[in-house]
Amino acid sequence: MTLTTEQRITLHGFNNLTKSLSFNMYDICYTRTKEEREAYIEYIDEQYNAARLTKILKAVADIIGAHVLNVAKQDYDPQGASVTMLVSEGPVEGAPETSFEESPGPLPETVLMHLNTSHITVHTYPEYHPDEGISTFRADIDVSTCGEISPLKALNYLIHSFDTDIMTMDYRVRGFTRDINGHKLFIDHDISSIQNYIPEEIKSMYDMIDVNVYQENIFHTKCKLKKFDLNNYLFGYTKDKLSEAEQKDITESVKWEMDEIFYGKNMSAPLL
Repeated sequence: MTLTTEQRITLHGFNNLTKSLSFNMYDICYTRTKEEREAYIEYIDEQYNAARLTKILKAVADIIGAHVLNVAKQDYDPQGASVTMLVSEGPVEGAPETSFEESPGPLPETVLMHLNTSHITVHTYPEYHPDEGISTFRADIDVSTCGEISPLKALNYLIHSFDTDIMTMDYRVRGFTRDINGHKLFIDHDISSIQNYIPEEIKSMYDMIDVNVYQENIFHTKCKLKKFDLNNYLFGYTKDKLSEAEQKDITESVKWEMDEIFYGKNMSAPLL
């Protein structure tokens, strides 16, 4: 049974549904030398450190109406970060106060926010091709909630928090809750696609593919940026410093990398 936003059903106790959103973003850069690659990784590590990731996750918690109970964060050596937050649907008596500065930014490391029945996490993954001049950065954010709060409310904010070339998003509703008559509810809101929660101006910027399993309440959407400007993929210089042949070769390499990530498979290399 699916409910519209106007419908309200009296439940038997707590809403036991688990709603999970996984948001992955990829940034791609052409780094033709070891020095460029190291500089790009250092830049990413500075821009997406654990402190900055924590601010983003706190903003996510605020948007979905969750209360942060605990934060664990870690910057990694040589690069990367993680943050995890434990959160609750409402205030928890006796929980410690956690203070944050309000200036959201990118994410590089790992941050974990604990919610009493829910959590928000982010992990970052800088990496590079061993010999093809391509570097990539991935941030992986998971928002898992129980009860009335929905992680989909934060999707628009997450998209706007990053300049991303590729996005992959997964949303799943798990478990069940009961109404006062004992009838099981396996989902408590209408959804046909994650795209329902993405603004039109954002959708117009990306090519999008859906893979949805409606009967299992599983939804998957992936997005690839339509507009291509080579200057956005060079680090420390612009395309006017390159010959036309170099511009062509680099463009094909970057687009090939984007296609492999978007379609999730290794593809035949472009003929350079």
